[in-house]
Amino acid sequence: MDSAITIIQILLGLLLTMGGLAKLALSYARYTNIPAVAWSKDFKPWHLKLLGVLEVCAGVGLLVPLFLPSLTMLTPLAAVGSALYMAGAMATHLRREEYPHMVGILMVFVAPALFVAYDTLVGVAV
Repeated sequence: MDSAITIIQILLGLLLTMGGLAKLALSYARYTNIPAVAWSKDFKPWHLKLLGVLEVCAGVGLLVPLFLPSLTMLTPLAAVGSALYMAGAMATHLRREEYPHMVGILMVFVAPALFVAYDTLVGVAV
């Protein structure tokens, strides 16, 4: 079960880091023209950059402890932080009445992040 947790942790870390880097690397005009992220037009440019920084921090917080065991406490903090971040994303999609996006975020990000946080804090695989 530990290998499953590690795989989930790696996937979450990579997804968050890549999403954050996209927000940081692309200009506001270019990012908001991507059809899959129509919600981004609701935010100011600096909001998107801040969201990108938060995503990269969460992703790095999930990945770095795999290579530096002395930083294992970062894992549950990053996992809970990313779950809270994605809860905010769900609220944005709820406000925009984009219900399928909410289910996707819940299944892909929130539940696995909380699973990783629980397993790391308790130390016992469920």
